Amino acid sequence: MSRPRAAIIGAGRMGQGLALALQRRGYAPVLIARRVHPVAPTLLLHAGDPADAVRPAEFILIATPDDSIPEVADMLAQGGAVKRDQAVLHLSGLLGASALSALSSTGAALGSFHPLQTIADPATAAERLAGSFVGLEGDDRAIEAGERLAKTLRMTPVRVTSAAKPAYHAAATIVANYTVVLVGIAERLAREAGVPPEAANKIYLPLLDGALQNLKTMSPVQALTGPVRRGDSRTIEAHLEALEAADRKVYRELGLAALEMAKTAGLDEKAAKAVIKSLKTGER
Repeated sequence: MSRPRAAIIGAGRMGQGLALALQRRGYAPVLIARRVHPVAPTLLLHAGDPADAVRPAEFILIATPDDSIPEVADMLAQGGAVKRDQAVLHLSGLLGASALSALSSTGAALGSFHPLQTIADPATAAERLAGSFVGLEGDDRAIEAGERLAKTLRMTPVRVTSAAKPAYHAAATIVANYTVVLVGIAERLAREAGVPPEAANKIYLPLLDGALQNLKTMSPVQALTGPVRRGDSRTIEAHLEALEAADRKVYRELGLAALEMAKTAGLDEKAAKAVIKSLKTGER
């Protein structure tokens, strides 16, 4: 029995990772790219006419940067490579199925398949993707195809409308990217406080892991701890006094967001007012 085929256009870390993950789940994937150094010799690389690799595929996944997706769709349309019984899904978290409008006349299922996971090492993609969520958007057939693909990869599919994708993707950026930025700020502050560099880049990771473990079993409101949640206004004032202007601004904005959660969790009005006063102390 022949293995189902998938064509992946774009061989960055996510493209290669998906290829390796699909290969492990029984697919025969082919990577389509001009230049690439695959992480595994078992991956089939196609550098010629994309149509030759695309025609036999059940799924066509476009794993290029967002700006290139319409161009790739137009290239496929011009080459007559896509047929009605295929599904074309791009991986953008921001763009909707309209980015594939050049393929509308083909009758193929058109949509997006956005894995909510970071892939730094393609070789670990199968494990990283399993258990993760994936945002699906597009026409009914594309959603169904995306759900089949999610099942193959052992992911949990969630439907997202095209209009909601910018907010949905902004949330993903806050979680995946800005958490890293916050850890970077914390590392710098630790070094400035005299923590040795070899410890500063690790000292807060167990704390971060503890917060993550709490979030796996609790809502963010339930998992929130710290001085804002306790209404500890004096601690907040001491923190702000220790910070330079740029870091103070970040602390204040996050503190105000934390305060809304703390109030939902039951922080009384008197303590909440004290926290607001502390967060605005010395504001300029």
